[in-house]
Amino acid sequence: MSLYADRVSRISTENAFKMGPYIKAVEDAGQRVIKCNIGEPDFVLPAQIREEVKRQLDLDLTHYCDPQGILPLRQAIANDMGPSRGLKITPDRVVVFAGAKPPIGFCQEAYCNPGDEVIYPSPGFPIYESFTQYVGARPMPLHLSAAEGWRYTGSALSRMITPRTKLIFLNFPSNPTGAVADRAQLEEIAEVIRRQAPPDLRVYSDEVYERILFDGREHSSIASLPGMAERTVLVSGVSKTFSWTGGRVGWAVFPTAEEAAVFKNFNINYFSCIPAYNQMGAKVGLESPESEPQVRKMVAAFQERRDAVLRRLAEIPGITCSRPEGAFYVWPDISGVCGTIGANSAFESLPADVRPHTSPSTLFQMFLLFRHHVATLDRRSFGSIGHEGKHFLRFSVATSLPDLMEGMDRLTRAVNDTAGFAAYVREGNRLF
Repeated sequence: MSLYADRVSRISTENAFKMGPYIKAVEDAGQRVIKCNIGEPDFVLPAQIREEVKRQLDLDLTHYCDPQGILPLRQAIANDMGPSRGLKITPDRVVVFAGAKPPIGFCQEAYCNPGDEVIYPSPGFPIYESFTQYVGARPMPLHLSAAEGWRYTGSALSRMITPRTKLIFLNFPSNPTGAVADRAQLEEIAEVIRRQAPPDLRVYSDEVYERILFDGREHSSIASLPGMAERTVLVSGVSKTFSWTGGRVGWAVFPTAEEAAVFKNFNINYFSCIPAYNQMGAKVGLESPESEPQVRKMVAAFQERRDAVLRRLAEIPGITCSRPEGAFYVWPDISGVCGTIGANSAFESLPADVRPHTSPSTLFQMFLLFRHHVATLDRRSFGSIGHEGKHFLRFSVATSLPDLMEGMDRLTRAVNDTAGFAAYVREGNRLF
C-alpha cells in the first residue's frame, strides 16, 4: 500500500511559490534578487481598509461568522459587480472564500465527475490545469498564440466543446499574457457556448484583474451578454485591486442561490468561515470613495513600468514581446535566446528522466536566477500540457521601476553569458 492516495500525484503546484526557497538560497549566499516571479502588487494596503480591519478587531469581530460570507460584504459585492456588468445580483448568490483561488478547485469538485472535460486557456493560471487532473477530469487546454494576440477565440473553442464538457475557464485580463477581451470577442465566445455547450455547462469567468487595465481599455464580462449570466460563475477579490494578497478575501457570484449553498457547504467543510474583520475591510475597499483614485494611481504606475520594460526588452536580441493591455505582467518570447545561448541543445542532451521536468526556457529561467539573480517564471509554469517548443518567461512589473531596470540590465548580461550558461548546465544542479 502507498502512503498517499493516487490523486496526490496528480496535483501540481504554483511555481510562483515554488521559487521562494530558491530565491532564499540565493539571498542566503549574499546576493540581492530582483523578484519578478510573483503576482503581488508592491503598494501598501490602502489606509481606509487597514484602519477598518483594526477597528473591527477592537470591536472583537474575531469569532465565527456566516460561512457564506457576512451579509454586509456580500451586499457590497452585489452592488459593485452587478451595475458595472448590467446585472441584478442578489447577496444569496454570492459566496466569500479565502481568496479567489479556492473556487477554482471547488467548481471542479462541484461540477465535474471523473472523465468530464474542462477547457482552460494555456498559457493560463496553473491551478486551472492542476486541479482538473486532481479531481480526475480531463484537461483540455485551449492553446493561445502570440500571432493571434493571445486571443481566446470562439472558433478555437468551437472545435473543443463535446458532450462531456462541464467547465470552460475564461480569464480577462489574462495571467500571464495581459490580454484583454473586448465585447465582440466575448460575443463570439458566448455564441459558441449557447449553440454547442451542454445545458449544464458552467463558464468560470476569472476577473480578478478587472480593474488593472492600460491604454484606456475597459473591462468586459461574458456574464453581461444575453443568456450567459445563468451559465457563468463570476470571480474576483481583493488581492490585486487593493494590493492585499495576504488578506485572503475573494468571492464568486453563482448563477443560482442553490449553487451558492453548495459552495457555502464547501467553506464549512474546509475553512468554517473567512475572518469577519478582513471581510469588513473588503467591504470598505469596495465602497469607499477613496479607493478608485488609489487604484488609478497604482495602475498608472504599472503602465509606466510596463512601458519601460517593453522598451528594454525590445533592445535585447533574441527577445520579442507583445504589448499587454491589462494585469501587471509582460510575457516575452525568448525563443531566440534559447537558440543562441545553447538552451535548446542543452535540453536535448539532458538524461531522458530529466527532460520531462524541464525545458529550454526553464533552463534559462534557473540560470537567470542562480547566476544573474533575477526571479521569473517559465512557460511550463502556466500549463505543462503542450508547452513543448514554446519558450517564454513571465516578468511581473509589480515591483519598483528601479528594480525592474536593474533586472533588465541583468537580463541583458545573462543572454550574452553563453559560457556561464554552459557551465551552469554542466554542473547539473537545479535544472528545474
